[in-house]
Amino acid sequence: MDFEAIFGSALRSALGPQAAAYALLAIGLNVHYGYTGLLNFGQVGFMMVGAYGVGISVATWGLPLWAGVLIGLLAAVVLAIILGAPTLRLRADYFAITTIAVAEVLRLLFRSGPARPITGGPFGLQAIAGDFYAVNPLSRGIRLGPISYTPQVSWALLVTWGLVALITIMIALLMRSPWGRILRAIREDEDAARALGKNVFSYKMQSLILGGVIGSVGGIMFAITGSTVNADSFRPQITFFAYAILILGGAATRVGPIVGAVIFWFLFSGVQVMIRQMQGADLLPGVLGTTTPGGPALILMGTALVLLVVYRPQGIFGDPRELKLDA
Repeated sequence: MDFEAIFGSALRSALGPQAAAYALLAIGLNVHYGYTGLLNFGQVGFMMVGAYGVGISVATWGLPLWAGVLIGLLAAVVLAIILGAPTLRLRADYFAITTIAVAEVLRLLFRSGPARPITGGPFGLQAIAGDFYAVNPLSRGIRLGPISYTPQVSWALLVTWGLVALITIMIALLMRSPWGRILRAIREDEDAARALGKNVFSYKMQSLILGGVIGSVGGIMFAITGSTVNADSFRPQITFFAYAILILGGAATRVGPIVGAVIFWFLFSGVQVMIRQMQGADLLPGVLGTTTPGGPALILMGTALVLLVVYRPQGIFGDPRELKLDA
């Protein structure tokens, strides 16, 4: 096997704009789950409305990209309010069921036949990132050791990781403020926070909106860097990828979502390339030798995640005294 090719492909994915978009998704989920204790299983829904906000605005309505970004962010706020108003008073398990159902209903709605004139239906929307790449100041691509990126991908990489850094700093400052301490109090003991006179529902709604908007930023950059929006890219497992990233790096930590996204995509991409090479050399028996690499890669990643939850549930950077997965 060509281990140099495996390492190069894995590193390219781990540092690429897609990993940064998933880091943004996990940062938003960290606000929900890590800091507030909201068991949101529909974070992909916020990612989806952000992506379609840009896609519909640019490809269907002919609006400039900046207007599409604003519409995508506003759509996330509206979704959070509609989702949170009737459900934030529910128990954690009922809230989780509701969020995953809403996200899947939205996905099926966007890919439905009647929605095709607006959303492109099952074919999605293309050519939505012209304005973004038109302002690309890079004449040459970025080279990082053994890997290199084209000027377009380099521009997307710089912008997306730049947003990750800015939002991470913003969340770190917010969580050190009185507002952030109230969120942590709600996560630890909601009844105690309520007994101290805090409007728990209001703070939960604020957290849901903030985390949802950050998730929509991830969706916006995911759509822009790929220059396309398709409903099949926003299946429920995307939320669980975000949870895997968050658990891997450590929930309720500043750098956990970032490091988790890099490690997750390094392993996921590297395992797929390795399986593809093993299939080409007839080293895998039976159905493993003919199936697509994504399936076995998910099995191996799932097994690794189970072992992580068993032996280090707080993740790499998490504090076991503050938060564990089963808290």
